[in-house]
Amino acid sequence: MDSENKQFSHLDPTGNPQMVDVSQKAITKRVATARALMALPPEVAEKFQEGEIQTAKGPVFQTAILAGTMAVKQTSNLIPLCHPLAIEKIHVDISLTSSNEVSIFCTVTTTGKTGVEMEALTGASMAALTIYDMCKALSHHMTIKEVRLWKKSGGKSDFEAEKKS
Repeated sequence: MDSENKQFSHLDPTGNPQMVDVSQKAITKRVATARALMALPPEVAEKFQEGEIQTAKGPVFQTAILAGTMAVKQTSNLIPLCHPLAIEKIHVDISLTSSNEVSIFCTVTTTGKTGVEMEALTGASMAALTIYDMCKALSHHMTIKEVRLWKKSGGKSDFEAEKKS
């Protein structure tokens, strides 16, 4: 289907919002990964030791993993037209690169009639926001640079982002 023939699936024929009807879709395994990137200023990055940043609030990355996991499970409560899904697996991976960037990958798996892209994006976003919240006492100069779908499989089509960075 070319871009001229694509329609917004969340609008009914009169233009009102609606949840997409997935009743006729096939049940398939669906996996989506989202990535969030954060830039840390030196005063935050220098606190990184042995795979973690420790603050008075606790371990930053471990807490962000829990926040991302919790957010995935709440996606349909946060985004009005998302279907509630039976999530089968959530994996959040957080690492600090050599250029003082935090890379957050959130992968979500389900077997169902609709995908988990929004759940993966929500999980990666909330993990990034949690890192910001836990480190803001050190500096407000953190930047959430990017949140994007990294890849997805299952359903009508597969997708993989061009990996520039």
